[in-house]
Amino acid sequence: MTQTLRIAVGSVGVSILVLALKYLAYLLTGSIALYSDALESLVNVATAGTAVLALRVSARPADAAHPYGYAKAEYFSAVVVGVLIVVAALTIFREVYLGWLNPVPLNAAPSGLAVNALAGVINAVWCVVLLRQGRRARSPALTADGRHLFTDVLSSAGVLAGVVVAGMTGWERLDLILAGLVAVNILWSGWTVLKESVGGLMDHAVPEDTLGLIRRRIADEATGAIEAHDLRTRQAGRMIFVDFHLVVPGEMAVREAHAICDRIEDALEADVADILVNIHVEPEGKAKHQGIPVL
Repeated sequence: MTQTLRIAVGSVGVSILVLALKYLAYLLTGSIALYSDALESLVNVATAGTAVLALRVSARPADAAHPYGYAKAEYFSAVVVGVLIVVAALTIFREVYLGWLNPVPLNAAPSGLAVNALAGVINAVWCVVLLRQGRRARSPALTADGRHLFTDVLSSAGVLAGVVVAGMTGWERLDLILAGLVAVNILWSGWTVLKESVGGLMDHAVPEDTLGLIRRRIADEATGAIEAHDLRTRQAGRMIFVDFHLVVPGEMAVREAHAICDRIEDALEADVADILVNIHVEPEGKAKHQGIPVL
């Protein structure tokens, strides 16, 4: 089992623990805001499970049916996460509406608030783990889970503070207002995850810093070639695909041109993890001269 998959499996366990704590906090207080907080944790359990499934699929090696591998499975996971987040937000709005029509007395029991605070601390620690590992492994599934967890941490802190104020002042509808704000925050989080997932499915280019590194390595290792142009990149989950045209002198032997390509590929693979390079060699005079030259 890879480190990324172990983190994803651990996320399921953490999410279940946090859900249990937050629901206990709701039972102890009767707060709709804390109920909305617990409901968001239910989404965390579902998204963590989805991430595990997506990572298992994306780890499969390329085969005849999928010659470029299964890395894009993580983007489908992130889409599911976004949809679940939106469903959770709509459910919270429903509870706020019903609570506004039939207000229920709020019991801001210290024990319930303490349990909710503990759940928030656990979430905060795990959020840092997910975001670090997601960036390190270029995993859309872990990154989406971590970003959603980050919004959960922020909203939980705000809800907890608001419930304390509502209990101290007796203004019970503040609890419902806070729950509504949590739902708005969740909706925004869901939209962000969906937008980035769709971008991945549309084969977006690599980040500018990675593109700059790729261009430098090509220029450094292409000694003997005349030009490299028409550079294209795309990212699919953890995988990065690069292709470009390499122009060489017309009289250059195939063996020499192949040696240049090997140097470039070795340099890129040494500096960029999970990269697949495709180089189209063109003799001088036959070059198409499309795109921006790399060297």
